Amino acid sequence: MLDVILIIISGLCMLAGLAGCILPFLPGPPIAYLGLVILHFTDKVQYTTTQLIVWLLIVAVLQVLDYFTPMLGSKYSGGSKWGNWGCIIGTLVGLLFLPWGIILGPFLGAVIGELLGNKEFSQALKSGFGSLLGFILGTLLKFVVCGYFCYQFIVGLVR
Repeated sequence: MLDVILIIISGLCMLAGLAGCILPFLPGPPIAYLGLVILHFTDKVQYTTTQLIVWLLIVAVLQVLDYFTPMLGSKYSGGSKWGNWGCIIGTLVGLLFLPWGIILGPFLGAVIGELLGNKEFSQALKSGFGSLLGFILGTLLKFVVCGYFCYQFIVGLVR
């Protein structure tokens, strides 16, 4: 009976993890990882210590990258320090206006930052789009990792 409860909780963690890839107030990959750890404590599925540690490291790196990919996108699209700071501030302000703020915040922040740094509007837009692409890349990476965790969950239960 306890295994059934743990499997249900683990499955709910998987669903919440996938939702967290889009919803910024839910840390998707850590919740999905927690689901795998909970599933590990059932008699049905046993993961190796190495698997659990590697997955934990992937989640940790992904969580750090998630905050930096918009800035990296801005930087690699020709953005300056003004654009990077604008992207950071826009991300923080965007958190106040969920869900669209988390998408538009880095973009608008990078554009405004570049404009304040005396860049031309076209270059400011390029930096803003770079930050948007960075955000999309970070979201895609979260989906890949959570999708893999869901796959591991299903394979573990089918065996």
